[in-house]
Amino acid sequence: MKNNIFHGYLCPTNKKKGIYEMKLSESFFYTLREDMKDEDSESGNLLVKSGMFKKVGNGIYMKLPLGNKVVENVKNIVRKNMNEAGAQEVTMPMLLPVDVFKKSGRYELFGASIFKLNDRYNREYALGPTHEEFFVLAAMMKSKSYKDLPYTLYQIGNKYRDEVRPRLGLIRTREFTMKDAYSFDVDQESSDISYKKQFDAYNKICRELGLNYVVVRADTGVMGGLLSEEFQAVTDVGEDILVLCDSCDYASNIEVSSCVDEENDILEETKQIEKIHTPNVGTIEEVSEFLGEKPEKFVKTLIYKADSKFYACLVQGNKEINEVKLQKLLKANEVVLAEADDVIRITNANVGFAGPIGLNIPVVMDNGVKHMKNFVVGANETDYHYKNVNITDFKADYVADIRNIQEGELCPNCKHGHLEFKKGIEVGNTFKLGTKYSESLGLNYLDKNNELKPVVMGCYGIGIERLVAAIVEQNHDEKGIIWPMNIAPYKVCIVLISNKDEKQIEVSENLYKKLTELGIDTILDDRDERPGVKFNDMDLIGIPIRITVGKKVNDGIVELKMRNSDEVQEVKLDEVIKIIESSINEN
Repeated sequence: MKNNIFHGYLCPTNKKKGIYEMKLSESFFYTLREDMKDEDSESGNLLVKSGMFKKVGNGIYMKLPLGNKVVENVKNIVRKNMNEAGAQEVTMPMLLPVDVFKKSGRYELFGASIFKLNDRYNREYALGPTHEEFFVLAAMMKSKSYKDLPYTLYQIGNKYRDEVRPRLGLIRTREFTMKDAYSFDVDQESSDISYKKQFDAYNKICRELGLNYVVVRADTGVMGGLLSEEFQAVTDVGEDILVLCDSCDYASNIEVSSCVDEENDILEETKQIEKIHTPNVGTIEEVSEFLGEKPEKFVKTLIYKADSKFYACLVQGNKEINEVKLQKLLKANEVVLAEADDVIRITNANVGFAGPIGLNIPVVMDNGVKHMKNFVVGANETDYHYKNVNITDFKADYVADIRNIQEGELCPNCKHGHLEFKKGIEVGNTFKLGTKYSESLGLNYLDKNNELKPVVMGCYGIGIERLVAAIVEQNHDEKGIIWPMNIAPYKVCIVLISNKDEKQIEVSENLYKKLTELGIDTILDDRDERPGVKFNDMDLIGIPIRITVGKKVNDGIVELKMRNSDEVQEVKLDEVIKIIESSINEN
């Protein structure tokens, strides 16, 4: 067995270093020439085009050899930092009995997003969407006394969620890998210390991965609890809108960003309400044009269904309702816009003519409306509106901040800076859960006074494939991926120009052997392909360092090129190893 090498497998001489050797002529390797028409993100396109992942269904991907190595590299960085923060790794089952979710009260909240199945005895199970309840079951085996706390457990495993619309490649999928951790403490003060350890570990992970990221306040959502903070990779694509201040360190997800309650400086006398005929106009834009008024002079009335009850929600015509804020205000499990039939039944008018006057359902008014005068609303009669309406003309059952903040508005934190929006990919999330799950599932301990108390918990999640996607979104060019050194599937690629030239073959093989013996993951591209094809493929898959072994090898010269630079250097053969080692150490 020449050189003691199993191509594509762990080399016995390098087991301690975990180095895999890869000769492309003897490996599973392919790339695609055309962009992927069914991928709606640059990362999704490049990861599939480079042969690292293959899409097998809507929101379902297989990891191929190169992609698997990238994912493992990310996992190793996450695992190292979790271990250093004092967390212990466990493995949770993916097949979960749903009665545990029912006991915690979350089964209904999952709704259709959970994959359900029955066993041969007709018992209900789910493919694990999350594992809070099951970590609580594990903690019950240990947490009997205050002396048993604190500790933190984590796993790196698959999650399954039946997303309505999987999209953006690996950013939103139905099957994904998550690192989720849970801390267990005697009280909130102790839990805050555990939270800080995990929060710091997340910052280290993001920095080690080279991410451009921000930490923002976020909605606790179905998780519940006291606090949620998101680690958001700033990108040109992403599902989240990040709200950032240009003067202070305020950072928030738009879902929870509060709006400054500003009074209107314009002095205006109250006018008499007037009903006007507005035929065939229903949208704010149409009514605005018909009446010759600006959209901010209108108040939209949107009918929402919160659980089983309907509400009329009022917001200025140029603003939008924030459904997360509305849901929290109404303490509802779910908030959705009412169906057209329900709107017609409630308002006795076609959709587009709803207003707060004379409705028999509760009215929720945004703070901004209370400062308005002489505004326009629907008249709850098809083809009619009221103008010169004031808040004395109807009763508001709730007055609160229920709208989305807008770019350029005052910062709710410093009150003098202005807000800017950026898109983000949520790659991590930390929660202060409090005793939500402990109380619902009975996770208690005996304190120093022998009194039974609920364990205080924290929860910490990181999406592994999301990290991979975010890294690609932030590190690519027109040629392909530009992997950071510690994430790249291989650190070095050796491109053999002619596999018929004995000198080139000998030098390539010797370099390949020396680099792998030094513990440096190396590809040898010894395929019978044109040099241009080889260069394009290595650029596409993003290998950080490329060595080209060509005709000048007879003069003891090879070419060296870094993936993140256009410069090609000619270096002496006897110096190239030292240069590579130095470059890897620097990165």
